Amino acid sequence: MKDKPVLGDPLPATHPDENFLSMLQQRRSTTAAMMTGPGPDSDQLTTILDIASRVPDHRRVVPYRFVIFEGGARQNAGDILSAAYGKQNPGAEKAAMELEAARFLRAPVVVAVVARTDPGHKTPEWEQVLCCGAACHNMLLAASASGFAAQWLTEWYAYDREVLAAFGLSEEERIAGFIYIGTAKEDPLERPRVEASDITTHWQR
Repeated sequence: MKDKPVLGDPLPATHPDENFLSMLQQRRSTTAAMMTGPGPDSDQLTTILDIASRVPDHRRVVPYRFVIFEGGARQNAGDILSAAYGKQNPGAEKAAMELEAARFLRAPVVVAVVARTDPGHKTPEWEQVLCCGAACHNMLLAASASGFAAQWLTEWYAYDREVLAAFGLSEEERIAGFIYIGTAKEDPLERPRVEASDITTHWQR
């Protein structure tokens, strides 16, 4: 793999690659429930995050940041989820509490993509939100190209301010997605897809 470019390096305008086109044609998320170890090591994860950061970003706002959950931190995060769930659902059954506690244990690595958009910036906030989504998708592609399964999830805790505060988010920040990364227990099956021709028109005056 080539080294990362540095400021001022000339870069190719295109990257013709039939293998990459084939990967994009077959891109498919693997559910977190179908993941196991191993996950990416430190160097692999750094590469995945570097690639996730190479997204269109009008005026270089960088309206996102990453929070990594791995090792014992996943169980600690699960304890926070379980406590929040129990607070919202008094009398919840033990099985439900255990399910919440195990959320982040479904994959060896979970990366929170935190949206930190700036409504007062010259770049419209909607464009900043789109940039955050692009970072999530780039991460999925980078994980796949690195040999790992991945899934982009939110689930209820992405919208719980008490949980987000415990994860270190400010009141102004939101979760664009939790990206689960690991090894697939088995290959996923294709699901129904929209045909691009069904959602495409050609504008004419």
